[in-house]
Amino acid sequence: MTAERTGALAPGATIGILGGGQLGRMLAVAAAQLGFSTHVFCPDPDSPAFDVSAHYTVAPYDDPRALEAFAADVDVVTYEFENIAVDAAELLAATCPVRPGPRALEVAQDRLNEKSFLTGAGVPVGPYAAIDDLDGLKAALQHLKTPAILKTRRFGYDGKGQVRIDDANDAEAAYAAIARAPAVLEAFVPFSREVSVIAVRGANGETAVYDVPENVHRNHILHTSTVPANLALATRQKAAEIAATIVRELDYIGVIGVELFVIETGGGELLLVNEIAPRVHNSGHWTRDACVCSQFENHIRAIAGWPLGSVSRHSDAVMTNLIGEEAEDWQALAGENNCCVTLYGKREIRPGRKMGHVTRLQPLTKAPC
Repeated sequence: MTAERTGALAPGATIGILGGGQLGRMLAVAAAQLGFSTHVFCPDPDSPAFDVSAHYTVAPYDDPRALEAFAADVDVVTYEFENIAVDAAELLAATCPVRPGPRALEVAQDRLNEKSFLTGAGVPVGPYAAIDDLDGLKAALQHLKTPAILKTRRFGYDGKGQVRIDDANDAEAAYAAIARAPAVLEAFVPFSREVSVIAVRGANGETAVYDVPENVHRNHILHTSTVPANLALATRQKAAEIAATIVRELDYIGVIGVELFVIETGGGELLLVNEIAPRVHNSGHWTRDACVCSQFENHIRAIAGWPLGSVSRHSDAVMTNLIGEEAEDWQALAGENNCCVTLYGKREIRPGRKMGHVTRLQPLTKAPC
């Protein structure tokens, strides 16, 4: 099955989703609302997305025969997380469109590639250095000073694969803590708060950006996203411009999450990009309940070649992740006024595991940017 880059898929077409977690689950629900069927590909037989998908495949992401059969059964492929091998995405792209494209994966999977791309696109990032060995780390610490954050170039999320260095004498221990993997050293950014931007770009280049949420993390995991963020209008608009630049430079199709630091300066607020996520994003879950068209629906619209839906929000919102046993409070949460509950259908509760989220709505207090 094939689809032209700018041709819209008709209802009844099949959306292929790589990854069967909560993001894949919510994408499948959004696809069904638009009349599409979904086929989810994931190696975990207990994937929660399987419960809401018409078809699924249980196989490793590097199984070429399974990938080829999957590609032959769908009209377009997307993914719910960015650690799909680029080779696998390119294999699929030989048979059907992959959106976002393999280049977005190549950039986002490697922190050094990501920093280089952002810098080349004129997007502001904090000072950093590539780290290939211990001597390089020691030299970089002399230049960037401490405190600094040492991060593996690949496979880091929710605080994994990184260590803070407060004293240059701890360089060797820090390097050992990340298993001496290729890394990036980032200068510590004295940010006042963290925000993000959820942007979407269609197959025809149409771009839309949701209002900016302010994010709070606990134990390196997103705890809350509050919209609107406590930012000046000009800063919110600048964040939207940064996201629009990134999707344009990547020739991107679909939803992207852009995480930013806010730094207070004498002249106002400065934004630095922390990282990008080429997929629907945890800090955009509030859009399901507070916007005309959610990030999940807009992602499906974009990859299917449809016009984008409105990103306008009709409510202020606070999204709170339900981590581990917090999901056991579902009955009390379901009884709250103006509280929208989403549970992910995961069969096992574990400490640190995202089990669901709630979004608490209030009337608009600030006009969307």
